[in-house]
Amino acid sequence: MPAPEAAEAGPAVATTELFYAEALREALRLEMQRDPRVLVMGEDIAEHGGAFQVTAGLLAEFGANRIRQTPISEIGIVGAGVGAALTGLRPVVELMYIDFSGLAIDQIVNQAAQNRFMFGGQARVPLVVRTQGGSGRGNAAQHSKSLEAWFTHVAGLKVVMPATPADAKGLLAAAIRDDDPVMFIEHKLLYRTKGPVPVGEHVVPLGKADVKRPGRDLTIVTWSREVLFSLEAAETLARDGIEAEVIDLRTLVPLDRDAILASVRRTRRLLVVHEAIRRGGYGGEIAAMVAEEAFDDLDAPPRRLAGVETPIPYAAHLERGVVPQVEDIVRAARELVG
Repeated sequence: MPAPEAAEAGPAVATTELFYAEALREALRLEMQRDPRVLVMGEDIAEHGGAFQVTAGLLAEFGANRIRQTPISEIGIVGAGVGAALTGLRPVVELMYIDFSGLAIDQIVNQAAQNRFMFGGQARVPLVVRTQGGSGRGNAAQHSKSLEAWFTHVAGLKVVMPATPADAKGLLAAAIRDDDPVMFIEHKLLYRTKGPVPVGEHVVPLGKADVKRPGRDLTIVTWSREVLFSLEAAETLARDGIEAEVIDLRTLVPLDRDAILASVRRTRRLLVVHEAIRRGGYGGEIAAMVAEEAFDDLDAPPRRLAGVETPIPYAAHLERGVVPQVEDIVRAARELVG
């Protein structure tokens, strides 16, 4: 299913059709051309072009000093990125799977996220950690996790999860330009989705959600691949006379609280959808925020639809069954409107 166009790409803006992976590559290319301090580091990112071909062709254009092949050591990759950022560069480091981020957790949590605070603002860590998560490719339990809630819990980190090619390009540019460390989490099944992307420089500000579909009967708050599922579910619901508003958070930290609250106060119902398991998931933060700040505006309790509390299975039918699908979103929305 083609990815929807982001709100920033209006009719007056020239666009071109790109795959999600191509949009990320275009953001890297433009930012590296714009700022000589930007470099990319990671496993197999040079000649091979990365596990998902996001960095294909960049070695020939920018050379080995700025497209740096690394050993297979996540703590070394992120540690080198932290050091490079502290000394004035703007590194983008790639972790092949978010499942492996635990191997670099000290560098991410205790170094990247804390150094600006620990040094009283005298040190900056403009580091982007690009990684990907999510299920759907039969990669099984050790290569299919959704761990964004880990990183939203760390003060000092920003967390970005784009759903469309246009947002992928614009948010990556914004993340590279940001002076704080950013966890930039891509979904492995979005790389081959295609959509309109603004030509040339395109920056989407961090902390600004996007209403991907307006509606009046309930608000669906979601991010990453579940945005596409939610939009498809909204089409089905509309045939039954239920108009769902779909809000793509785009960035989990900083969170666009105003956009969520404004929508919920209008529709009076909230459904949060995410692929990560329900227990400890980021959906709980959103539901709690709405319950605390918009309780009197609600006609029903906030509801969460999330992954089953199990490691991701290898078998395709089991893998599909443990994360929310379109039909699950339709069913939950109907029950909520009920």
